[in-house]
Amino acid sequence: MFKKIFMIMCLALLMTGCGGDNSANKEADNKNAANKLVIYTSMKESLIGGIVEGFKAQNPNIEVDWQSAGAGKIMAKLEAERQSGHLMADIIWTSEVPDFYQMKNEGILEKYQPAGFNELLNPFDDYDGSFTAARLGTLGIVINTDKVTTPPESWETIATDPLYKNSFGIADPALSGTAFMSIALLEKQFGWNYIVKLRDNGATKSKGSGRVIDDTADGALNACLGVDYITVGKIDKGAPLKMVYPHELLMVPSPVAIFKDADHKDNAKKFVDYLMTQEAQQKVAEAGTVPVRRDVKMPERYNLPAPEDALNNGIKINYSEVLENKDEIVKKFSNLFK
Repeated sequence: MFKKIFMIMCLALLMTGCGGDNSANKEADNKNAANKLVIYTSMKESLIGGIVEGFKAQNPNIEVDWQSAGAGKIMAKLEAERQSGHLMADIIWTSEVPDFYQMKNEGILEKYQPAGFNELLNPFDDYDGSFTAARLGTLGIVINTDKVTTPPESWETIATDPLYKNSFGIADPALSGTAFMSIALLEKQFGWNYIVKLRDNGATKSKGSGRVIDDTADGALNACLGVDYITVGKIDKGAPLKMVYPHELLMVPSPVAIFKDADHKDNAKKFVDYLMTQEAQQKVAEAGTVPVRRDVKMPERYNLPAPEDALNNGIKINYSEVLENKDEIVKKFSNLFK
């Protein structure tokens, strides 16, 4: 009898001990959760990797989980999470500007003006803090220098010159935010007939912004419509590529935004603040794209436009109108480039 009572007491003590461990574990889990940050982005590792490392150096207690994919895939993932009732991401940073207007209209973005906003170049006339440009991305004609000895002088060259017949690539605008915005800008400047002329000269649709540049570097294509920092990253590794900027500049802002229901909103605000600092924006420039600050030294080897020039010389477009026509543009392009 005594032995039985003793075993019951030991079991009770053991269960009490386990309960105490569970409580401690839960407290640790809550602490760890508070020190996290989840970022969904279409930026490649060559750009966001260094920025995250710089942020972590200043905030060593915050664990950063960043996931990179095309803007189309990111929006599909977010929609699935919204349907499930819980957004996993705290921050979104892509280049498909109309998506941000859509999220703003749906009321899921937190209004937040980052520290030092007055020092930044702002491409949005209707800015209200729902999202802030973190870079002024540029796109140009990327040529394989082993196959193209005379760089094209204009966008028209790509649509008419036999050199680019069946050998010019464009990333799928249904998957890539920068590709979608570039098609919208080209249509704004030259009309949809220009896109048709590209197709008639044999232009092809590729899976993504990185893939189309890889195909050009490998010689499968003579040229492509390419993103600045992805291109120069390949050039730095020895790829036979060159970025050519026609007079009509394709400038695509890359907004960053915080979700209203973010689990780690304070950490998200810290990251956005850091992203706009001179230190982080210098990393943006060193990665081969255009920052949103004037006080950043631009690497001469990339031949990028200065931030103010990119802002002033880029093709102007009404992003709200682009949002209204987005589905139609993607459908027209997909039907044209089957």
